[in-house]
Amino acid sequence: MLNKGEIIHHVRDTLGSILVIDYRKHRVLTFNSVFEQSKIDRRRPYLPVHEYNRAMMLPAAFASPGHVTILGLGGGVMASAFHHLYPECHIHAVELRQAVLDVSRAFFSLPQSNRLTVSVGDARNALELLPDASTDMILADLYNADRMSPAQAQRMFINHCSRALSPSGWLALNYHRTPDPEGPYFRQLRKQFPVLLMFRSKTNNTVIYASKKPFEALHERDPALLALEKRLPIGWRKLMTRVSRL
Repeated sequence: MLNKGEIIHHVRDTLGSILVIDYRKHRVLTFNSVFEQSKIDRRRPYLPVHEYNRAMMLPAAFASPGHVTILGLGGGVMASAFHHLYPECHIHAVELRQAVLDVSRAFFSLPQSNRLTVSVGDARNALELLPDASTDMILADLYNADRMSPAQAQRMFINHCSRALSPSGWLALNYHRTPDPEGPYFRQLRKQFPVLLMFRSKTNNTVIYASKKPFEALHERDPALLALEKRLPIGWRKLMTRVSRL
């Protein structure tokens, strides 16, 4: 929920309102002034603030991606974070609304870079067009003003993610409510991905991680996590302790 802040920008498109709200330390993107879609540190806009955004980046601890696909740009928090964290990484983000992309560029310091491409359109269509094994990481955070996009919970969505990911790639999915672990969705995930992990945030978001390739669990004092923390201080070690296998 949002506390009192100063609305510095408000625009409408065919899907509704887009507001930018400033606080003393943070800047927030919201579609309805109730739920925060994106939140950045105004001094360090590449630093994710929401815990679930930070958790979605954890697969970077298992493999250094050369290409990342982000479904649902919002304020560009994860795109900015990966652009900062990996200077050689190429990022492709997909955003449904041109007005959201415009706001992320104007108010959220989305990098203007030849390593970052943003497509405006439906994430499902963009996913279908991705070549086989063309990306090392897919981060899906598809939400409208008040709920998750049903596209993210479809079995065909999972199939296309599996096809587009490289053999050692990782999928990270943000859910406001955890799907039934015994339901058809998880059965489909298990068919495509032998490795399934889960993180539950303090706001009850659930991040599901999926990979085709077995991995070695990292101890919280692993040098790889210490190195990541120096480059992007989001509490990698503490976050990793809350990841569990499914």
